[in-house]
Amino acid sequence: MALRKLKPINNSSRGRSYLSFSAVKKRKIPALLKTVLTKKSGRNNSGKVTVAHRGGGEKRLYRLVNFNFDNKSRGKVVSLEYDPNRTANIALIEYENGLHDYILAPDKLKIGATVENNDSAPARIGNRMKLKNIPIGTQIHNIEMFAGKGGKLCRSAGNYATLLSVENGVVTLKLPSGEVRKLKDDCFASIGAIGNSDVMNISFGKAGRMRHKGIRPTVRGKAKNAVDHPHGGGEGGTSIGMPHPKTPWGMPTLGYRTRNRKNRSSSSIIKRRS
Repeated sequence: MALRKLKPINNSSRGRSYLSFSAVKKRKIPALLKTVLTKKSGRNNSGKVTVAHRGGGEKRLYRLVNFNFDNKSRGKVVSLEYDPNRTANIALIEYENGLHDYILAPDKLKIGATVENNDSAPARIGNRMKLKNIPIGTQIHNIEMFAGKGGKLCRSAGNYATLLSVENGVVTLKLPSGEVRKLKDDCFASIGAIGNSDVMNISFGKAGRMRHKGIRPTVRGKAKNAVDHPHGGGEGGTSIGMPHPKTPWGMPTLGYRTRNRKNRSSSSIIKRRS
């Protein structure tokens, strides 16, 4: 999808840009594929703010995307649609038995195309199959980490992993971060790269567009009082007063590793992300 820039008739429109929605189609969401999305505003179940700068934003319904794509019948792409809950677009699939599903829309997927979840299917854009049946060097997305658990890797706009090797029941993948990891060859993945890669080039142009997304203003920790942030307090333009910066909750940041060492999949990593 291409970017659409506004004429610079005022300061806010000078750098503002939008996605061109010529490729997507607006239609009524099937009743079984939508649910109400309650707003958390960055709070956990006890009402405490655990994610800063969240709140407000437009009301939106959640589209139930099938990351497992476990319906074995062949389906036809009815429409490509915008999803306000993610960076990627979604595709509405109509199966031969009349049921509907939403899946992540890969790049170059066209309305009217046929997609299927079958090991005997060709390695074509949108098809889903086991990793052991995918040719080496293929771009894939929506990849399972454990068989039958649904796709977990490479689900945002423009992302894809590259299949490097298949041997002895183990597949080696290179992820977008540069990480190289092993997976079992009976995990499923979809063919192609996720579309809508231009979303990262959008210039929002004014603060109001961020408020529509549910993102509130971000204030420097140094500008706050000591009671509100570890960097706060002091007379005038003082430093943060500590060797390394911290989050509002006191955790080290900017390079501090937070990955759990006991993570189940840590042994599968061949090369850490660069």
